[in-house]
Amino acid sequence: MDKALKTMIDHMPEKTGKSLEEWQTLLKKKSFDKHAEAVKYLKTEHQVTHGYANTIVTLSKDETNAPEDLIENQYKGKENLLPIYKALMAYVKTLGTDLTISPKKGSVSILRKRQFILIKPATKTRIDLGFKLKDQPITERLENSGPFGTMCTHSVKISSIEDIDHELKNWIKEAYDKSI
Repeated sequence: MDKALKTMIDHMPEKTGKSLEEWQTLLKKKSFDKHAEAVKYLKTEHQVTHGYANTIVTLSKDETNAPEDLIENQYKGKENLLPIYKALMAYVKTLGTDLTISPKKGSVSILRKRQFILIKPATKTRIDLGFKLKDQPITERLENSGPFGTMCTHSVKISSIEDIDHELKNWIKEAYDKSI
């Protein structure tokens, strides 16, 4: 299990008043059609912060899908992209200890108080990295949000570890800094 996620789960009772298992039991009694509905419920009815609510809902969807399994499934048939994903995550984890790493079926959201990047294996040869960078202009490399829609303001296509250069790291750091 990812160290940040394990830490979050360990601190959940103190931060939210219930353990992950207690939240999962509570959510099983409810029926939500959409992920966002369950997150909103936890935030409004139980005053759980967004990061914890999102993690609780993600981990409650299917207890057989651990975060590692979700990531493994994303990269089935795209195993050549795993070194790129791991290099991105290695850099992201240097930004601070206040991160929430939230794997989903097709992507991984990285949050601070709110999501600041989204990592998605888009094709067999490319990862798309979505950003929240409101004040950055669109460039040839830093494109509009494209497939991410309103979840992100910009996106970058990454096809090799060499694409994780100083410029890309600066954009990731800027998105992180602005996500408080």
